[in-house]
Amino acid sequence: MRSRESHDPPLQLAGLRVVQVVATTTGGTGAHVRSLTRLLVEAGADVTVCAPPQVIELFELAGQGARVQPLSISSRPQARDARTLARLRRTVATADVVHAHSLRAGAFTALVVPRSVAMVTTLHNAILETGARRLVLQGLQRLTARRSDVVLCVSSDMVEAIEAAGADEVRRTFIAAPRRAAGRSREQVRDELGAGERPVVLAISRLHPQKDLPTLVKAAALLRDVDPLPLVAIAGGGPGGQRTRDLIDELDAPVELLGERSDVPDLLLAADVCTLSSEWEGCPLSVQESLRAGVPFVGTRVGGIPDLVSDAGLLVPAHDALALSTQLRRVLTEPALLTDLRDRALRRSHTLPSEADVGATAVEAYEAARSAVAGAAP
Repeated sequence: MRSRESHDPPLQLAGLRVVQVVATTTGGTGAHVRSLTRLLVEAGADVTVCAPPQVIELFELAGQGARVQPLSISSRPQARDARTLARLRRTVATADVVHAHSLRAGAFTALVVPRSVAMVTTLHNAILETGARRLVLQGLQRLTARRSDVVLCVSSDMVEAIEAAGADEVRRTFIAAPRRAAGRSREQVRDELGAGERPVVLAISRLHPQKDLPTLVKAAALLRDVDPLPLVAIAGGGPGGQRTRDLIDELDAPVELLGERSDVPDLLLAADVCTLSSEWEGCPLSVQESLRAGVPFVGTRVGGIPDLVSDAGLLVPAHDALALSTQLRRVLTEPALLTDLRDRALRRSHTLPSEADVGATAVEAYEAARSAVAGAAP
């Protein structure tokens, strides 16, 4: 996607009725909806956000100038889904544009939105499940792709999948990380972590199978001969905590689980390298923030990461602990490489789309979707 120039006119959306539909999320999807809601309201749009109550609270969606409607759209089928669909049907009936975020929200919206209302869907995640659940999700993907007037995807591999699923128009988009300032010094944070003179390798990651943290723990264990011994710190919570702790103990890996953190900018200030071992990522906010902080990235070559990082990091295949440890070792033991990657990270950060760019991309999709609906009207 393009970056908007400073002379681009501000968005003008006075009176446009937009309904955003969000399913359960704890990550970048919620942050994106918050940012987009604020931008749309500032441009004069009449915005309603339908989201689970916990999402509304976590991402402060009620404070962005839009109406909010608590609507429970979970990641799996629920007994209350019929009531949810009925409420959503009433809400979207009078909209000009409905913008669904994620596959589950897209499928719900596809079932109830009238053909006279433009529908845009942003898909934030690829389908990684296997077996019967994968077949079900692929069916929902076809439903969503074929009903949406425009589908926005966060990586090129997703574009290909959604085109194959039958979408009429598919576009690339980006999920921009909000800008946050650190509140403490590097020394203060490193003291809290007990890092001393040790280099800090930081992973900002949910403890979830998609993140493949066992590969990161195994890679960390292979770095035990590096002097001084690196401290691999994982910031995030999730269902995989006990499994991860057990593997750390089994391998005697130099890894610390920090739990959920709200001070990511502080942690990045203390870090020497940022890493992810994920099976798939779209536009991970943590990687964007690491680039802005001039922290080199070493991680897996999956999803949207290659486009995001470009030449500002070292990428390896997924599930390859040896390759990940090798590249981390290079950055930790070759000062010239570390300095070069720091410079590249800062340069790359200046070229990434901003929240305003992402908002403009969404509005362009709204215009295209409304044109498609008008063109199809009898």
